[in-house]
Amino acid sequence: MAISKQLKLLLTSGSLIAAALASPVQKPLNDDDIDDTPLPLVIWHGLGDSYSAAGLREVGALADAINPGTLIYFIRMDDDGSRDRSATFLGNVTEQVAKACADIAAHPILSTAPAIDALGFSQGGQFLRGYIERCNNPPVRNLVTFGSQHNGISAFRDCPWSDWVCRGAMALLKGNAWTQFVQSRLVPAQYYRNLDEYEQYLEHSNFLADINNERMFKNRTYRENLAKLENLVLYMFEDDTTVVPKETAWFEEVNGTEITPLRARKMYSEDWIGLRELDRKGGLHFRTVPGDHMQLTDQLLNETFAEFFGPIKKAKKSAPRPIMLGGGDL
Repeated sequence: MAISKQLKLLLTSGSLIAAALASPVQKPLNDDDIDDTPLPLVIWHGLGDSYSAAGLREVGALADAINPGTLIYFIRMDDDGSRDRSATFLGNVTEQVAKACADIAAHPILSTAPAIDALGFSQGGQFLRGYIERCNNPPVRNLVTFGSQHNGISAFRDCPWSDWVCRGAMALLKGNAWTQFVQSRLVPAQYYRNLDEYEQYLEHSNFLADINNERMFKNRTYRENLAKLENLVLYMFEDDTTVVPKETAWFEEVNGTEITPLRARKMYSEDWIGLRELDRKGGLHFRTVPGDHMQLTDQLLNETFAEFFGPIKKAKKSAPRPIMLGGGDL
């Protein structure tokens, strides 16, 4: 699905094992870095979309209208829009995140910025989190995700009859999600996470199990990098029928009818990826959006861009608050 003119759009799934990239030491921001110039905004689209889609460009235009002068960079796996769209279904997510890291680090403007902001739609959200955990050069200040599959998906999406790329990818996934062939080539399989197959997931997942630090070995760099964010904003669509379960957008664990909020999970209490530390400084936000997957309004996007993006000195700094069990910005 592609972003529509009304911005009722986008994406869904993708995941693949993660090869950790060395994280360079980041230079702390100082007074010389602080001016009225908006930080660059990096956007990663979702499943079935492309970096050149008209709707995505409209999102970029909205961001620039709210914070004039914002450099907008759309992450892409290919300069050809059709091939970039195909890469949302077919590809190795570990390699895709590595490419995004290399492209951003080599960009003549992004590479010299004191920091960048990041916006992820659907699977683009967890892929941007992979960028932060694995390289983060330049560092991300604020990450906003809409309907992302941070805790994986337990079911695969249905495809329109006319979308042969989607149908072909999904046909290969059914019954074969844990093979090396699938985990290295089919994007949605790489963030597939079914509790009935949890041991297989831990052993074979090419992406999500790694960036969520679910295996016995915990990558400290992942935790340190994510905790450096000023804000991580997690939007969940209230009536999402595309992403199963929808609560994955908030890192919640869904087992049948039982839902375990992030703050009641072991990954939070043991702080596997830095979410608890981020929460304690007031930087973790749980928010909802009315409607189905990627049904976004200009008003919501404008409010988000005004609150979390823009110049460094304009950045929203939330006051620390007590840790509470349960989802929601309390």
